[in-house]
Amino acid sequence: MIGLLSHNAPAALLEQAEYLGIAIWSSPAEGATHILQWNDEHLELQPIAEKAAVFVDFVSGAAAHRRQFGGGRGQPVAKAVGIKGEYVPRILDATAGLGGDAFVLASLGCTMTLIERTPIAYLLLSDGLQRAQHDTHTAEIVARMTLHFGDGREWLTERAAGSGPLAQQEFDVVYLDPMFPEPGKRAKSKKSMAAFQTLIGGDEDADALLAPARLIAKKRIIVKRPRHAPLMARARPDFVFDGESTRFDGYLPIAGKN
Repeated sequence: MIGLLSHNAPAALLEQAEYLGIAIWSSPAEGATHILQWNDEHLELQPIAEKAAVFVDFVSGAAAHRRQFGGGRGQPVAKAVGIKGEYVPRILDATAGLGGDAFVLASLGCTMTLIERTPIAYLLLSDGLQRAQHDTHTAEIVARMTLHFGDGREWLTERAAGSGPLAQQEFDVVYLDPMFPEPGKRAKSKKSMAAFQTLIGGDEDADALLAPARLIAKKRIIVKRPRHAPLMARARPDFVFDGESTRFDGYLPIAGKN
C-alpha cells in the first residue's frame, strides 16, 4: 500500500496524484509499505521499513557526473540508437521508468518522447524534469524531453494503426527498457532502487511492445536487457551492442510498414 503524504506537498502535486489515483494521506496509513513525500524541495519514494529513498535528480549526483564524464557518444546506449556525425535521432522511449537513459540521449541532442504507465514512476520522473527545467546546466537538455502518462503497449499499437496521441509524430528509433522480472537484477541494485523495482514489479507483458515498435520506427528498435536475459518475444536481433552489465538488442523496422 502506498500513498502521498500531504504535508508540505505543493497543490499541483496533490492534484496530479489524485488524478493518477494515488491516495493522499495526512499520515501513513496502517499497512502502508511505502510513502511518497515532499522533502527538501523534491518528491521522493520512501519505503516504510528502509531509510533509503528514491527520487529523480538530473541536476546533480550521478546524472551530473555521467553528463560531464560519462563518455558522451562513446556510450553503448548512444551507439545503439545510432548517433553519428550530424545525425541525432528522434526517439520514442515507450518504457521511460525514471528517465535515466532518456536524459543521457537528450544530453547528446536527441529529441525524446517518453511514455510511462506506472503512476509512481511517472510522478517521480515528472518532478525530476520540472526541477531540471530551472537549472541552467540542464534546462536545454530537458527541453528536448516530453513526458506522457500512458501504457506504452497501447500507445505503440495505436500509433502503428495511424491513430492515438502520437499519430502525427515520426520516430527514427523506438527505445524499450522494460523492468525485467529477474531476481538477480534486483540483487545487484542499490537498496533504494531494489525497493523501487520490487514495488513496481516486472513488466511481464513486455513482449507485446516489440511488434508495434517495428511498425513505427524509421531506422531501428533498441531493446535494453540484462546481459544474460532472454530475447524479447524470442525474436533474434539484427545486431547487438554490449554494455558492462546490459546489452542493447537492435531490430530493424518491418519493411514497408513504417
